[in-house]
Amino acid sequence: MAAVTVGDDAFVNEDGDTDVITPWSVQSKNDTGVDYDKLIKKFGSARIDDELLKRFEKVTGQPPHHFLRRGIFFSHRDMHTALDVYESGKSFYLYTGRGPSSDAMHLGHLISFLFCKWLQDVFDVPLVIQLTDDEKVIWKNLDLDDAIKLAHENAKDIIACGFNPDKTFIFSNLEHIGNNPAFYRNMIEIQKRVTFNQVKGIFGFGDSDPIGKISFPPTQAAPALSTTFPFIFKGAKVQCLIPCGIDQDPYFRMTRDIAPKLGIPKPALLHSIFFPALQGSKTKMSASEINSAIFLTDTPKQIKNKVNKNAFSGGQATVEEHRRLGGNCEIDTSYQWLKFFLEDDEKLEVLRKNYTSGDLLTGELKKELIDVLQKLISEHQARRSQVTDEVVEKYMVPRDLGFVLNK
Repeated sequence: MAAVTVGDDAFVNEDGDTDVITPWSVQSKNDTGVDYDKLIKKFGSARIDDELLKRFEKVTGQPPHHFLRRGIFFSHRDMHTALDVYESGKSFYLYTGRGPSSDAMHLGHLISFLFCKWLQDVFDVPLVIQLTDDEKVIWKNLDLDDAIKLAHENAKDIIACGFNPDKTFIFSNLEHIGNNPAFYRNMIEIQKRVTFNQVKGIFGFGDSDPIGKISFPPTQAAPALSTTFPFIFKGAKVQCLIPCGIDQDPYFRMTRDIAPKLGIPKPALLHSIFFPALQGSKTKMSASEINSAIFLTDTPKQIKNKVNKNAFSGGQATVEEHRRLGGNCEIDTSYQWLKFFLEDDEKLEVLRKNYTSGDLLTGELKKELIDVLQKLISEHQARRSQVTDEVVEKYMVPRDLGFVLNK
């Protein structure tokens, strides 16, 4: 494993190997990936259990999203509190984000946005989406103007997920913060309450890191405070719910310590597992590793070639052995990706049984995945082609989203 600066968010698995979990790096030596049970214990969150799933269904009147049913969103902080707020006749809001380091997003970037779309539809609540172009200037050494352009390009892919324009505000940090005094005020409120030692411990920063990295976490924390957006919430102190990858949790553990000091509810969180690279679950998919990812700009032919050439197989070395011993779905990338994107529970279970028994070969399982991804991405590309610069501007203008605290 390559050397990585590790703060409090590294943990040791049962084999004594270190799984590295930070907002910028995810690495494991296990073929099945990160040990999520140990990660829950390390981070102090709670498992999304059957009781919570039943409550989701009771409150919303709809079956839980397949991301919830299949454990893709597997951990939470205070989700019961957010549901209490909703059941009491009040509203909460959603917050998620994207760090725009490239003009093409990949499948892994879609997970939180697809889930947020479902949550927005089910609960009929506002959503704020932060584009951390400032973070990428610092971490990736991007030019400021180039980072803003990437933010606008990524916004088109995000909008193509189908968010309600009347209830969704998307913003670039570099463009918005300077025009929103309330945002900067909350950043300062957070900055003065977090020590240098605390931020180093939470995020693993080293003495040679730019001071921009050390000062960045309050920028990502501030949107979890409703007073950051007076044009939406009009000063009301509103419950926030954040669906995100669990690697982003350190930002919001910090925020949850500070929010009560400002008289604001602690943000609730729903954590997703990591979307594995094509090569397997030891790392998450990365935009910087072209062959590890399926991009939203890929053609049907590129999707087919990438899956066939690079998707890690849980099958046996020969057809004869596979028929006799069967495949391992726990490490097979095609099956793991189908858990994310094949919505039909019955079909997924048939594929699992047939692959495990050896009746279904690796090539046949890859074909199932290719069909699903080609359809998903072609439909996304069609919607994105309709997202003009004018449409992006509509989402990015600070405005009243019709928020009413008491429904």
